[in-house]
Amino acid sequence: MKKIIDEFKVFIMRGNVMDLAVGVIIGGAFQKIVNSLVNDIIMPLISMISGGIDFSHWFIALDGNTYVSLEAAQAAQASTLSYGVFITEVLNFFIMALVIFFMIKGMNRISNVFQKEETKEEGPKTKICPFCKSEIAMDALRCPHCTSDLSQGA
Repeated sequence: MKKIIDEFKVFIMRGNVMDLAVGVIIGGAFQKIVNSLVNDIIMPLISMISGGIDFSHWFIALDGNTYVSLEAAQAAQASTLSYGVFITEVLNFFIMALVIFFMIKGMNRISNVFQKEETKEEGPKTKICPFCKSEIAMDALRCPHCTSDLSQGA
């Protein structure tokens, strides 16, 4: 039993397990932000543009009766094929995927700008000896490998 507990401790403390746990927690929080963006900003705009079309009220009552709304059919405990809800969820998924795509694309662009600034500030730290082709310090005047004089610029 002690061996299993020790193995579990090693497993749970691995870096990738902890990274996964942190990723799931951050993903859950990020999901709330994206859901709010989609539900509170993007979907109302789409509804306004489309003239208020709401697919979630589209359904087929499987008992053969006709109902005024999906809620009325559900209140009558009728089995329904709620294909409009499915269409709405698929649209929400694609909109959410598109929003995430653009957010990640923007974050990558910002990250690339900062990386380019860092590389501009830092020059190369090493160079290649023209005689022995070994990597040496940029400010070296003599190659430590072949002892060639580098001060004349080879």
